[in-house]
Amino acid sequence: MTVSPEKQAPTAKPTGVIVLADGSTFFGTGAGAAGEAVGELCFNTAMTGHQEILADPSYAGQIVCFTFPHVGNVGANIQDEESASEPARKAAVGMVSRAVITAPANWRAEESFDSWLAGRGIIAVTGIDTRALTRRIREQGMPMAVTAHAPDGEFDLDALRKLAAEAPAMEGRELAAAVAQTGNSDWAESAWDWPNGFDKGPSDGPRVVVLDYGVKANILRRLAAAGARVSVAPGKASADDILAMKPDGVVVSNGPGDPAATGGYALATLRGLIEAGVPMLGICLGHQMLALALGAKTLKMAQGHHGANHPVKNHETGQVEIVSMNHGFAVDADTLPADAVETHVSLFDGTNCGFRLKDRPVTAVQHHPEASPGPQDSFNVFERFVDSLKTRQAA
Repeated sequence: MTVSPEKQAPTAKPTGVIVLADGSTFFGTGAGAAGEAVGELCFNTAMTGHQEILADPSYAGQIVCFTFPHVGNVGANIQDEESASEPARKAAVGMVSRAVITAPANWRAEESFDSWLAGRGIIAVTGIDTRALTRRIREQGMPMAVTAHAPDGEFDLDALRKLAAEAPAMEGRELAAAVAQTGNSDWAESAWDWPNGFDKGPSDGPRVVVLDYGVKANILRRLAAAGARVSVAPGKASADDILAMKPDGVVVSNGPGDPAATGGYALATLRGLIEAGVPMLGICLGHQMLALALGAKTLKMAQGHHGANHPVKNHETGQVEIVSMNHGFAVDADTLPADAVETHVSLFDGTNCGFRLKDRPVTAVQHHPEASPGPQDSFNVFERFVDSLKTRQAA
């Protein structure tokens, strides 16, 4: 399907375009950085937190189509960065929205959203029929696509169609190494508190080492808020490297790409830590890779789960939690080992959203308990993990 420029931009020459792998073309108004970017096109149903979403390293290699029409009215600020200590870390490559980006009208805004997009190198196209695009993704899955912004409105459509058609699919791609930090560091911030900003993390308490595959900053903050002293180590660290840091617990972080591909270098480390009896918590990609380390399998999802309003059933408490999600792969629950208990399940499609081991201190959740954006229903994931470490210390 090709949408004519006249239908979407009757009074101006289109300066933005999205081209799907099958050649479908959508014209709009360009924003953010000029140029072109290739990525997997997904939709996100969050109503707020557009900066946090696009700055999340889990979205590396993806173009995010927002289903909420209004984007940019709160602007952007440094406190809402989610790329941990490296604001320039790679994340989403493109953005699609229905409405043209508005001027900021929020007391926390430090710059316009359009300026922030340009500074991050994110190529955006606005004025798109995002309902049609979302419906297409729901029915046919997440396509590879090209998003392009040319201020002069000049596009080589044949070249863009070729680029989209030849783009490698997300399945089989290792993207975490490009967004993970390369050395060890300590994390100092705790949760944000109005009006003072971020609190300082504790000077005592259990030591938690976070294996970084693209960790979000709010994971680190929520661990600190729960009472942990937090350090971050690169995802390519060995089990001996991590054990030398004398952790009381290890968190396996979120991140982008195919978990099986990242597992090529990460699973040996995770198995070594499991065998050493270190308490472990996996989040999103970390959840998938812990499952792989235990012998389970992961599956590519057609549409993935991307939003801040997903219902998840917690089998341990009987409660339904509304959570933030961002993943295109899922753990095949039928392949989990015999000593694993499924703790969470998506009420949208029944996919696995969490497990724990019966006889070893290993837990994992598919959703993002740190939110940012999203509800705070699952903050207790961090509190339970850190409390368990304190109990072990006391014993």
